[in-house]
Amino acid sequence: MEAFPTPTGGASLLLAFKPVKKHILIIGGNSLAAKRGFAALEAEANVIVLVRGGLDAACEELRWRAKKGQLELLDLDVLPCSSAAPDDVYHDAKAIDTFIYSRPTKIHLLCITDTVSSLNTTSRRTYASAAEIVRECHHRNVPVNVTDMPDLCDFTFMSSQRFNDAETGQPSPLQFGITTNGQGCRLAGRVRRDIVASLPKEIGGAVAKVGRLRQLAKNAEEQEETGAEQEVDEDGAPVTPNEPVPQRGVNETAKERVRRRIKWVAQVSEYYPIRRLSHLTDREMEAILDGRDGLGTTFPSSHNPGSPTPSLGDSDLSTSVHELSLSATRQGRIFLVGSGPGHPSLLTVATHAALTKHADLVLSDKLVPDAVLALIPLGVEVRIARKFPGNAEGAQMELMEAAVEAAKRGLTVVRLKQGDPTVYGRAGEEVIYFRAHGFEPVVVPGVSSALAGPIFAGIPVTQRGAAESFTVCTGVGRQGKEVTLPGYERGRTLVILMGVARLRQVLDTLQSEDSSTSSRREGAAYPSRTPIALIERASMPDQRVIYSTLQDISAALETVGDQRPPGMLVIGWSVLSLWDRGDMTILEEGADSQDERRLKAWLEDKLWRVTEGLNAEWEEW
Repeated sequence: MEAFPTPTGGASLLLAFKPVKKHILIIGGNSLAAKRGFAALEAEANVIVLVRGGLDAACEELRWRAKKGQLELLDLDVLPCSSAAPDDVYHDAKAIDTFIYSRPTKIHLLCITDTVSSLNTTSRRTYASAAEIVRECHHRNVPVNVTDMPDLCDFTFMSSQRFNDAETGQPSPLQFGITTNGQGCRLAGRVRRDIVASLPKEIGGAVAKVGRLRQLAKNAEEQEETGAEQEVDEDGAPVTPNEPVPQRGVNETAKERVRRRIKWVAQVSEYYPIRRLSHLTDREMEAILDGRDGLGTTFPSSHNPGSPTPSLGDSDLSTSVHELSLSATRQGRIFLVGSGPGHPSLLTVATHAALTKHADLVLSDKLVPDAVLALIPLGVEVRIARKFPGNAEGAQMELMEAAVEAAKRGLTVVRLKQGDPTVYGRAGEEVIYFRAHGFEPVVVPGVSSALAGPIFAGIPVTQRGAAESFTVCTGVGRQGKEVTLPGYERGRTLVILMGVARLRQVLDTLQSEDSSTSSRREGAAYPSRTPIALIERASMPDQRVIYSTLQDISAALETVGDQRPPGMLVIGWSVLSLWDRGDMTILEEGADSQDERRLKAWLEDKLWRVTEGLNAEWEEW
């Protein structure tokens, strides 16, 4: 079996190039040259444009930018050149080579745009002329892009988009690009438009606010001294975003402070709704980074993004969010509601009614997706719990206190949880707490992720001939303590929730024969070749499933990149039982002798296999 994926050619190495104060040379005076120039200027590069005929032959935008001093525009025809005639195919190449050589500063990139027709010129550079320019540039180690001549290009421009901050109207730091690697340039533009249309308008502002949050998390003096920066770039995020956030200690050093605050940034970036991120104030950011408050800031539902956001800590609920006076005799209510695995269509009728008809205040867990929160009507107050690793106990208590306080004021409180509230949702603690404070909560069941998640990955937790029973357990005990896991039974499926962040520990417990480790397991050790599926973001459009074996799943997770919480582990032979034509012979006598053949077929002769997204039919629901 192959240890790692085999590289398949035809792709590009996608980079975000920062040409600050570097020189970029553009050949041509058409509107495309102006577009390339503007993009380079936004990247804070120094732009030089060479146009045959000079300023008069350039398009209006280039002339305007040249007069404003934003770029330098020169006449290509008057540059010194050793070629005999201006129409010689070698003329421009020699002139450009002499220009590059004679400059005191290096040219870092060169773009040829006059290989396409334009309104302001009748000439069009030939392939032979462009090829000569490319040859001379390669001699000077200058990468070249030639419009409409992909075989001459060292790099290409993607169909890109820079998002504005919806709040300020100014360009935000968020950019993205699409490339078809020369196979469908027009289609790339369409894909870009579709992506832009599918994203919330607040996405640019959210990125800007997260950038501000990072600045607050680490001031310049501390960063210079500690070197505690952890997020290097978009591909350098921690593999385990659910690593516990350390609590602030009395003797916390500057380095520990920066690292703790940066981890809070990662948690908020992963779990806060985009709309919520875009409306963060500096005061709220400082409260987030403080790490002491368990309950996130309040905000109106996404149907009313223009409503003023209540300030942090404003718990005065004496006035209804609908601005109607409340009767002093109105009895408050508390609903403990399960929101299912994530897809809005999997909400029960009761849960939908609780959110859309009854709720005055919604106290939501961080894992409830934005698509579910978007169903909450106009004006209903929503608070997102900040129950991040290392902060769960304080956050849990604050949520319960907030629910009781609101109920005492006559409001209907919906305590919204992921999956089913009674399956590792701490619903029992909340029932007892609310009851002790005079409120008997209504518990509304939800579709449990423990059952729905495997289904979305094509895995039955029970299957005749493959799995006769299943067990659901957690990968972490109370306050982060280790838990005892069940031993191996060939006919049993094991579903582990909240175990991905502690994957190595879970794998050691399941497989080890060492007495100190096996004491955390009740029963026989699992064979290292037991099938496993790591399911992330089950039922959501960005769902990802990694199929492998116990011995290779850790390497697979490290290879495919950063995690996508929430995640679960499904372990056992039911994982492959419905693959392709299915296998209902797993529990037959002597079937284990064929396990290697089963695994090889299932993993397609690889060590792991990854699938992304949902079945297309789910787009209709």
